[in-house]
Amino acid sequence: MNSSAPAPRVVLDTDTFNEVDDQFALAHLLLSPKELKLEAVHAAPFLNTRSTSPADGMEKSYKEIHRVLDLVQPAQRPQVCRGSTAFLKDATTPAQNDAVENLIRLALNPQIESKKEKLVVVGIAAATNIASALLLEPQIIHRITVVWLGGHASYWPTTREFNLKQDIHAARILFESGVELIHMPCNPVASHLTTTVAELREQLAPFSKLGTYLTDIVTGYAGNPPGWSKVIWDIAATAWAIHPQWVTTREIPSPRLLDDMTWSAEPAQEKRHRIRETLSLDRNGIFADFFAKAKTAGR
Repeated sequence: MNSSAPAPRVVLDTDTFNEVDDQFALAHLLLSPKELKLEAVHAAPFLNTRSTSPADGMEKSYKEIHRVLDLVQPAQRPQVCRGSTAFLKDATTPAQNDAVENLIRLALNPQIESKKEKLVVVGIAAATNIASALLLEPQIIHRITVVWLGGHASYWPTTREFNLKQDIHAARILFESGVELIHMPCNPVASHLTTTVAELREQLAPFSKLGTYLTDIVTGYAGNPPGWSKVIWDIAATAWAIHPQWVTTREIPSPRLLDDMTWSAEPAQEKRHRIRETLSLDRNGIFADFFAKAKTAGR
């Protein structure tokens, strides 16, 4: 990133209570005010054993966002907005909510247009909120860069993954819209961002309330059985926003998402608009930066 350029303005779209990795990603952004300006955090829906419905998942995520904010105590707190209470029913009907309205407002901010800056939208959840904003206000397609973690690589045999399968309509909108897109595949890219409880206890837990909290939620996630490590998936997407040099990408035609959650290999693929697909990540650099910054949380 050009050191003379203004810090990018960032919005994070997150299902924060879904697992334990969103908390790391949110904290990393909050602890990086020199690299970026986190303007807003939007709660996204999710449904699994940690929620009773997409709406319940969104509300729990909204509360978890505030919990992480209280632990980090950033000098400037970003806006926090509730997002969709349901996944999209089709690829043409958007959800309307505070997060969607706020994303459109931030994307159309005259400051961004005059400086020819794009708002960076980091998505680490089902793409429901982001896709709804694209449907409601197509102008923002040219005003935002979306960094989305979901699905698997374009050459993977399937792209069946939690963020993608929660809202396949929203995922398809992302890949069909023409928006500038950096795709963060879970396999075989973000899957390399593993850590262990032993590493967290040494590098994170002793130094701050945030470090203790993150270590505790990882430890409790699977009970820390022998030989276990945990993938902190979502810091792949926030890493790109903080330091793009940690991320190696290539330009490809935007893959077409099929109903069986595979990518199409149709002959006309080369005629499609281009996106960037992530190939690899600097795991050590990302974690070293996070551990160093987390030691300052709450100070």
